[in-house]
Amino acid sequence: MNTLKLVFVSLVLVAAGVRTVAADFIPPDARVLKIGDPAPDFSLPGVDGKTHSLSDFKSDLLMVIFLSNHCPDSHAVEARLAKFIEEMKGKNFSVVAINPNNPQGLTIDELGYSKYGDSFDEMKLYAKEQGFTFPYLNDGDTQKTSKAYGALATPHVFIFDRERKLRYQGQFDDSRFPDPATVKKTDGPNAVRALLAGTSVPVEVTKPHGCSVKWIEKNAAVKEFNAKWENTPVTLETIDAAAVAKLARNDTKKYRIVNVWATWCAPCVEEFPGLVSVGWRLSMRPVELVTISMDDPKKVSQAQSFLQKNHAGVPSRLLKTLGEEGRKTNNYVFTDPSSEALIKALDPEWQGPLPHTVVIAPGGKIVYRKTGILDPHELYAKLLEELTPYY
Repeated sequence: MNTLKLVFVSLVLVAAGVRTVAADFIPPDARVLKIGDPAPDFSLPGVDGKTHSLSDFKSDLLMVIFLSNHCPDSHAVEARLAKFIEEMKGKNFSVVAINPNNPQGLTIDELGYSKYGDSFDEMKLYAKEQGFTFPYLNDGDTQKTSKAYGALATPHVFIFDRERKLRYQGQFDDSRFPDPATVKKTDGPNAVRALLAGTSVPVEVTKPHGCSVKWIEKNAAVKEFNAKWENTPVTLETIDAAAVAKLARNDTKKYRIVNVWATWCAPCVEEFPGLVSVGWRLSMRPVELVTISMDDPKKVSQAQSFLQKNHAGVPSRLLKTLGEEGRKTNNYVFTDPSSEALIKALDPEWQGPLPHTVVIAPGGKIVYRKTGILDPHELYAKLLEELTPYY
């Protein structure tokens, strides 16, 4: 478990598949707001250093939207939300966003769409980076407000009138993608426009889509995931230069992180936990970590023991793709006596010292290379740039 605690501590404190979330786990003390219900009060800290309450918002209409740092569906809606807020400038309308997630309810593989987890400190960084113009409040510590509103997902929208009675709840719009051209229904904005015009809300209730709220009660599932990660079996096979060249051609749709290392290489040992953590963090996405050991092929037990200790097993989601390629593992020991053969096969620009890491895009282009100890945050940021923070 030490590896899990050491790496990405600041960041790991989705469910990635988009779905209707009503059937997901909801704590027994959560309620479901109905049309006409009063807005539950709250007093929550904001990223602006202030504490915000329901009574702070004096406008005729108030949109309470639950957002999060880690969720790609939440990311996708933010630009459209910002555009709508700009459109409503001068109207008697305001927006407050609340992050409902408790960081302990997130597994590391749910963090593969953002540099940030859902801690309050990371909320501050995320809001600044995204240029939020509305209050962004943290409910992750107690989740009392999220339970009072019946938040199911990020994003989830609740719109209240001047008397703070609920007039609409559900999706902001119907697209999980960032491209506005993919939006067919704008139920949230439509409700606001109707209420401002004094007309009936066209559709009062829709189903929110996105990442389910990460309740603290889910921490048991997180512990189960971590235990599974720790105990994933490690397999180790031999590989020659010809097989490495085939891996480097990368005739797949996955990004390959290829790390060349050895148990006798101190920098390799130092960087390895961070490398494994990047691989597992991105295990829901088309990314695989491939390790190539330069240990003596006749003494593989030491390398195998090191890999197992550092939880370098293949995530279950990758096993199918490996089978399709005729492979059984992502961990190898290089058999050719010549390092030159490996350099030529993997990365001709590599000068030879260990460790050496490359990221190979589909089609074989190297988009990242590092000789020496890498920064896992830098590696992850590069992969996120390539993959984008969206579905």
